[in-house]
Amino acid sequence: MTPTVRVPEELSARIPVEQRGPGLDRDSVRLLVSRGTAVSHHAFVELPRLLRAGDLLVVNTSPTLAAAVDGWLGHARVVVHFSTRGDDGRWAVELRDPDGRGTTRARAGAPAGSEVRLVGGTRLVLEEPLSARGERLWRARVTRDVLGVLREHGRPIRYAYTERDQPLSAYQTVFALPSPDGAGSAEMPSAGRPFTARMVAELVSRGVQFAPVALHAGVASGEAHEPPYPERFVVPEASARLVGAARAGGGRVIAVGTTAVRAVESAAGADAVVRARAGWTDLVVTPERGVRVVDGLLTGLHEPEASHLLMLEAVAGRAAVDRGYEEALRGRYLWHEFGDVHLVLPE
Repeated sequence: MTPTVRVPEELSARIPVEQRGPGLDRDSVRLLVSRGTAVSHHAFVELPRLLRAGDLLVVNTSPTLAAAVDGWLGHARVVVHFSTRGDDGRWAVELRDPDGRGTTRARAGAPAGSEVRLVGGTRLVLEEPLSARGERLWRARVTRDVLGVLREHGRPIRYAYTERDQPLSAYQTVFALPSPDGAGSAEMPSAGRPFTARMVAELVSRGVQFAPVALHAGVASGEAHEPPYPERFVVPEASARLVGAARAGGGRVIAVGTTAVRAVESAAGADAVVRARAGWTDLVVTPERGVRVVDGLLTGLHEPEASHLLMLEAVAGRAAVDRGYEEALRGRYLWHEFGDVHLVLPE
C-alpha cells in the first residue's frame, strides 16, 4: 500500500526553473534529502557536498523524443503519444483528446482496426491492446518511419499542469546521448534535468563517478496508476564494472531516477553482481523484491503512481517515504518534471 498524497495545484511546476527569473539555471531547484526518517532541506547546488568521494551516480542517457503528434480519428481530432517501438516494428501508442492545455484526457473506445490519419499524411492502424489491463495503450502499425514523423511533426508530451509548450531542448538532460537506432524516451528521464555541465564537473572533481546506462521510458500516464510495461535498456560493460568497483570500495551506488534503478537492477543477478546486459526489461521494483545494488536514489516529486512509490519504498522503506512526502508538502516543494528533487540516502 502506498501513501495517499494530494498535491495542491499551486505546487505543480508550471515552467522550467530557468524561466522563473533572471540568473536561474537548471540547478536552481530545491533538494529534499532523506536519510531514513531524518529529513533536511537544501539547494540542489549543494549536492556535491552531500555526496562523497567513491560514490557512483547511475544516470540514464536516453534522449527525449518529440513523441506527441496531431491526428484525426474519423472527424475527431486526437493526439497520438508514441511510446515504445517493438521488435516487430509496431509501436505502443496512446490516443488522447486535446484540451488546449496539454493532452491530459486519455481517449477510450476506439476499436481494433481503427485508422488514425496523422498530420503530414502518415496513417496509423490500431491493431491490438498492449495488454489485458485495458485499451489505453495499443500496438499500432504505421505506414512510414515513425522517427521521421516525430522529427517533422512531433512535439514533447506535456500535461495540463504545465503552462505552455516548451522546445524539445527543455526536455533533454545533460546526460542525453543519441541512440544508434534513434531510440529514445517518450517522456523525459526527469531526475537528471537539474544537472548542468558545471555541476557534473564539480562532482567529478570531488571524486564522484558516473555510470551511464540507458532505459527508453515509455508513456507514464500517471493518472492510470499502472506499473511500467516492458522497456528497452542497456547497461554497458564499463558501467557494470564501475558499479562493482564502487561497491567493493565502500562507495554508495545512487541511481538518478527510477528509470536508472530499473535498468541497473535489471542487470543485477541474484548474486547482486551487475553484468553488461541489453534488451527488454519487465522488472517492477517493489518492497517485496527489494533492490540488489542501489543504495540511494535521486528522484523528482511526482503524483502517487504505484510503481514510483513502491520503488521508493524498496530503496528507503515505507516510513522514510511517508516522512519525505509529508515534508515535501509542508515545505511547499514543486512537483513534476520541472520541479524540485528528492535525494534518498541510507541512514
